Amino acid sequence: MAQPATVEQESVWGLGVGVVSSQKAYKSIDRDTSVMPLLHVDNRYFHFFGTGLELKLPGLALSETQRLNFGLIGRYDGAGYHADDSPVLDGMAERKGGLWGGVRIEWQTALVNLHADWTHDVSGNSKGQQIALAADRSWRIGDSVTLTPRFGLTWHDDKYTDYYYGVRAEEARAGRPAYQGEAGIDVEIGMRAIYAFNPHHAVMFDVQATRLSTEIGDSPITERTTENRFFLGYAYYF
Repeated sequence: MAQPATVEQESVWGLGVGVVSSQKAYKSIDRDTSVMPLLHVDNRYFHFFGTGLELKLPGLALSETQRLNFGLIGRYDGAGYHADDSPVLDGMAERKGGLWGGVRIEWQTALVNLHADWTHDVSGNSKGQQIALAADRSWRIGDSVTLTPRFGLTWHDDKYTDYYYGVRAEEARAGRPAYQGEAGIDVEIGMRAIYAFNPHHAVMFDVQATRLSTEIGDSPITERTTENRFFLGYAYYF
């Protein structure tokens, strides 16, 4: 999940609530909207927001305007479905979300921040791996508004695609042939906006659209080649 820009102070602690609404690519599946608690913790050693965690490792200053940051990351991925989520999934085994862990490298520059992540499914549900490359930049508008557009590419291996979008031989039926997923690349674009009323109160909005790989779009259980997600939240900072 996207994160608010960190206030420049030794430690940040925030509590709040958010609403997230997402549309998955599966055929006839309803839009999912849920309320979630928010915890934002950020200091020189540790970062947590939403469902993402980073343990910060020592970085490297390249110049006055460039720096390399390294971290160990973890996150919860809410991908997957239950058989009763859609008629086309009837008779399919449940595909569970997973806990993912890996490493991150960030290159901060005066123009743009570049990120590279490698993660794998440590919960063992999909046994998959992902490599994500992303770029973002933040603009301050006055004293209250921060806008951060972003663009990214995410490579999924064949195990990930096959687990979440494949159809096993025993699950095949008329109109739902067996399908073995292969590795592919998704393209993501998004925008994050934060409005800080004062040092203690902030609201945040995030929107993201994802163009799914051809390997996902070719699955007999999907009907669209894009997914989207909206997030609106409020946090109180101590």
